[in-house]
Amino acid sequence: MLLVAIVLGVVFGLLAGGRISNLLSAQLRFGALIIGGLLLRVATQWLLDQGVDLVDQLRAPLFTTSFVLLVVAMWLNRAQPGLLLAMVGIGANGLAVLLNGGYMPVYLPAAELVGFTEADLSPTFHTLLPEDLGLEFLLAGGPLGDIIPIAIPYLTNVVSVGDVLLAAGVAWFLFSAIARGSADPDEGVVSLWNAKPRVETWTSTSDGRVGLDRPVVGGSGMGPGLGSGAVANAVDAVAHEPAAKPSWGKRIGSHPYLRLARDARFSAFWLAGTISLFGDRLHQIALGVMVLALTGSAMQTGLVFLAATLPNLFLGPVAGTFVDRWDQKHVMIVSDLVRAGLVLTLPLIAEANVWLVYPVVFLVTTVSLFFRPAKAAIIPRIVRREDLTPANGAMWTGETMADIAGYPLAGVFVAFLGTNLALAFWVDALTYVVSAVLLAGLLIPPAAREAGPRVAGAIASFVDEMREGWHFLRGEVALFQNTMVSVMAQLSIGATLALMVVYAERTLSGERIPYPESYAVIEAAIGVGNLAGGFVVGAIGARLRKGWLVISGFAVMGVATIVLGLTSNEVLAVGAAMVIGVFNLVYVIPSQTLFAERTPEGMMGRVVAIRSSIVMGALTGAMAVSSGLADHVDAGLIIAATGVLTVISAGIAAMLPAVRDV
Repeated sequence: MLLVAIVLGVVFGLLAGGRISNLLSAQLRFGALIIGGLLLRVATQWLLDQGVDLVDQLRAPLFTTSFVLLVVAMWLNRAQPGLLLAMVGIGANGLAVLLNGGYMPVYLPAAELVGFTEADLSPTFHTLLPEDLGLEFLLAGGPLGDIIPIAIPYLTNVVSVGDVLLAAGVAWFLFSAIARGSADPDEGVVSLWNAKPRVETWTSTSDGRVGLDRPVVGGSGMGPGLGSGAVANAVDAVAHEPAAKPSWGKRIGSHPYLRLARDARFSAFWLAGTISLFGDRLHQIALGVMVLALTGSAMQTGLVFLAATLPNLFLGPVAGTFVDRWDQKHVMIVSDLVRAGLVLTLPLIAEANVWLVYPVVFLVTTVSLFFRPAKAAIIPRIVRREDLTPANGAMWTGETMADIAGYPLAGVFVAFLGTNLALAFWVDALTYVVSAVLLAGLLIPPAAREAGPRVAGAIASFVDEMREGWHFLRGEVALFQNTMVSVMAQLSIGATLALMVVYAERTLSGERIPYPESYAVIEAAIGVGNLAGGFVVGAIGARLRKGWLVISGFAVMGVATIVLGLTSNEVLAVGAAMVIGVFNLVYVIPSQTLFAERTPEGMMGRVVAIRSSIVMGALTGAMAVSSGLADHVDAGLIIAATGVLTVISAGIAAMLPAVRDV
């Protein structure tokens, strides 16, 4: 895996217009620590293979020392993109080895899945983990061991989360070092050592770019530059020929996303969020499958997703008020660690009493509601102003990647685990810890805020602001009617959120895509549709009337929801889910634009929060009702019925001039 990562880092660096010789200017510090750690690690393994008894007796301190040297070296070089992530990977592997007395633990079922047997493991370095995923497995550092099967020809292996993080960090470092051209020596890198305070006024962290009606479910959550990409050739003294067109490589290399990828701080920040998002998709799939398997009840399974959505209704508008007054970096780190602890206990709690799952899931989403506005507030403090838009785009891209790639991978992993689903939650908990460590390694400029009211006063002022926002929303006919129609239209979203796992298990045939992979693939298809819908509306939406975009979005999404609910064919269901994702954005984006155009800048946060609470109230009500019916009525029929309501809402919207004619 590490060799593949090295090749990919070099290849992509060259494709971005870089040169291998640029590696010489990477300026790694304390190279002796890196060399010493590597030599000690390799020498220890070689001597163990030779059967040296003294080394065998000292294996734990020798391996530990080698990992510590490498971790320290990576920490001291964390100003280089990717090396902070590599440090976390090395540390994770080192901890697994330490917990097992100098051996790397391996989960034998994972090894057997790719064709390995116990005889294929190295007796001088590997030890087997307990196959029963209980406390003994956890205390042996099981989630840190070799638990991930890779069944790719010529790359077949079983690896650890630490291996994946190390490989990704090394690849990122090589890409960044090679792609950084000689014309931009560290010009785009915000130094980790020289961060300066940034003055901010006390303000809401609400962001109009966030989807108006997209709830946080569980832990789910938002891009410094080269010089000019055009380099002028020599100019003829007489003819004054125009500057030469920049090469393809330089044009690629000057793209804002690549500039941000070469920024050590932003890249670590982006990786922290994206890694935990992949973990969220894993535990979301595992959670639905686990509760349905334990209870056999569609109602109890749907209530899990209801519990995960409720905090959006009660706490969503309030969270930003508190986050504005706290250190946002600390908020993110504490949120990650608290969520790690909660998710770690979920499978144990479920085995003891499945009803205890609901308050824990409620708490996970509650903590996430504080994490998200803190993340949004930090971005402007770690990137240049001109890179703020691509930075936000990069964060959104990370979330979309987690939807598109994370759900299918989660489905495969959950299917592999079978009844041993605890490991899925423990891996998710590990992603939160990885995120927290990456964030802790970043030096983020402190915000020198203007004095604002303390928390007690903030609550009183919050109530006043919400009342003022409600009066504004009620008085703006176009915004109010758009909100009311959206309430009815999005009942189908509540039903599909609550019942998708039950629908995949009981309604779909499983002939083409077996359960639970079918559940994961449908969720991924919605993410693909969201991505496509965002591109389409962004490209042509400005030339169309917002009102008719909203109406068509409701109508087509409703029809697709009906098709989804009535079919038992997995391929048709995936296609319908993709259409739902596309046309969800067809009405969300124009609605966002309408609110941005008609709401005063100082009221945007509270007005959007009120709208979100109204829509979220209806959505959670739909989740509760559909969950209650699902043990008596086929989940697909319930989903189809809510799709009919979405189509009806499109008809109502078409008859309201304030919605139709904007």
